[in-house]
Amino acid sequence: MKKNRRLIQVLIFLGVLVLGGYAIGNSLFANSGGLPGKGQTPPSFALLDLDGKTHRLEDYKGKALVLNFWGTFCPGCVTETPDLEEQYKKHADKPFEVVGINLSEDKLAIRNFIEQYGVSYTILQDDNRQIERAYGLRSYPTTFFVKPDGTIMDVFIGPMGKQDMDERITKLLAS
Repeated sequence: MKKNRRLIQVLIFLGVLVLGGYAIGNSLFANSGGLPGKGQTPPSFALLDLDGKTHRLEDYKGKALVLNFWGTFCPGCVTETPDLEEQYKKHADKPFEVVGINLSEDKLAIRNFIEQYGVSYTILQDDNRQIERAYGLRSYPTTFFVKPDGTIMDVFIGPMGKQDMDERITKLLAS
């Protein structure tokens, strides 16, 4: 009798843990509908660059856009930054933009990173991680390839190799 009661208590406790963990996980990672995918319009944003100028997603309409969510703490972000910079310079004569959205780091860390890696494309700050949540991000880097019509052509999660990046940007520019 005592053994059965103990088993029931353990099962109830485990059930509460599972349900509680699920509820906490859902609230921490909740967003407006998950990671936007191919053919969808990415969530709008209004973010500041390092000089305090506001940039909106709508500012890039009519251009091929690479939106790269990154952080200085992220090894994959660090490895792909030189390739993003190379692509940005390679296609400077086209209606093309690369925008890096930093995940809530301080300006000094971002400025040091930009200087160290010679980044010349636009860097925006998601200070309160509101845009990160709106985009449903779960890992970094995450890169969105947005066509000139404002729809997503592709999403790449994780660090991109040079060839992956070049293929996607070539396809993006042809759209």
